[in-house]
Amino acid sequence: MKLPVIKHLTNFIEANDEDYIVETIETLEALTEVPSLKDEELDVIGELISNMYGAIEVNKMTKDGTTKKEALNTFMQRVMGSIDS
Repeated sequence: MKLPVIKHLTNFIEANDEDYIVETIETLEALTEVPSLKDEELDVIGELISNMYGAIEVNKMTKDGTTKKEALNTFMQRVMGSIDS
């Protein structure tokens, strides 16, 4: 996951609508079922999906009153904590 990408997607959600991201995730998830995709291509799609889910989570935290900076930091700490475990 890349914090700058998540931050950019969070800004996109604020300016537009979360539904765009949700529909994009659904489209990318459907693409992962293409049998001819290479592992590297699946990795890229997976990274995009992860960043989009991250942006949705950060957006939810900001809607609940957390500042964007704090929401981004909290989310990344959770991700790093899950990797370290």
